[in-house]
Amino acid sequence: MIQIEDLRLVEALAQAPSLSAAARLLNVTPPALSARLRKLEATLGLALATRTSRQLSLTAEGERFAREGAALLAQLDALPESFRRDDSRLTGTLRVAAPFGYGRHHVAPALARFAQLHPDLHLQLDLRETPWPDKHDSDAVIHVGAVRDSSWIARPLAPNARWLCASPTYLRRFGTPAEPHDLLRHRCICIRENDEDVTLWRFRRPGVAKGARSSRTTARDSVRVVPAYTSNDGSVAREWAEQGLGLVLRSEWDTREAVAAGTLVRVLADWTFDSAPVTLLVPTRRGRTARLQALMAFLDETLGTPSRR
Repeated sequence: MIQIEDLRLVEALAQAPSLSAAARLLNVTPPALSARLRKLEATLGLALATRTSRQLSLTAEGERFAREGAALLAQLDALPESFRRDDSRLTGTLRVAAPFGYGRHHVAPALARFAQLHPDLHLQLDLRETPWPDKHDSDAVIHVGAVRDSSWIARPLAPNARWLCASPTYLRRFGTPAEPHDLLRHRCICIRENDEDVTLWRFRRPGVAKGARSSRTTARDSVRVVPAYTSNDGSVAREWAEQGLGLVLRSEWDTREAVAAGTLVRVLADWTFDSAPVTLLVPTRRGRTARLQALMAFLDETLGTPSRR
């Protein structure tokens, strides 16, 4: 007979890149996990995974078992909630992943307010350099930037323009670029995140469209900058720019206050650089728990744009 532990075993195998990593997820030793897997395969009479000392991958049957097992676990997890007299009382655990900077400044305060509304709910916030696509151990992911993987459901939360900024000290010393290709002669600060091509800065050139007096064209162009400094933390890159080290292309949400305070100056404001929209990612439309649906509605209300509220 299949046990709940068997479902969780295959769920861990689907999430982990190796047998050792799956064992860590379940807090067991690799030999113990391997023995449990062999026993389950013998019960089913089929192979669920192929494994070596370095790599693990599910067979077609294993993928099906993991998929259907995850649906069953979600139903079991949601079962206690269905017996609650007060539907607004949420219990259980919600695991949310978000990038460092946006997570600290926006997601963490929002989750604190959500926790106050639902004191019986256990929240886990995991701040990571690249929460996407490293998503398997999360119920929801807040992603900043383009989403290139369509396996999860993407729910737009807010637009997020990128501003090119530098300190007044830097601009007095090195001058202000007049157009993006002038950046080749400037010190640039690059942010390494989401496996993006961080030195290729794309932009749209403003101009008057033919036959129109005020409309603008949207011809797309790019410039390959040579980074003087690189960091995997956007807040660090912004602080370096404030200290006069160079120009930084950074999210509007992180530079707006510095620009208002005068520690940074927005440069090339007539050009539109590629945006980094804020997106909520969830694994599926089916089998969502009440707590996940409540979180989605709350984040849409608190982090979403006014037009979507």
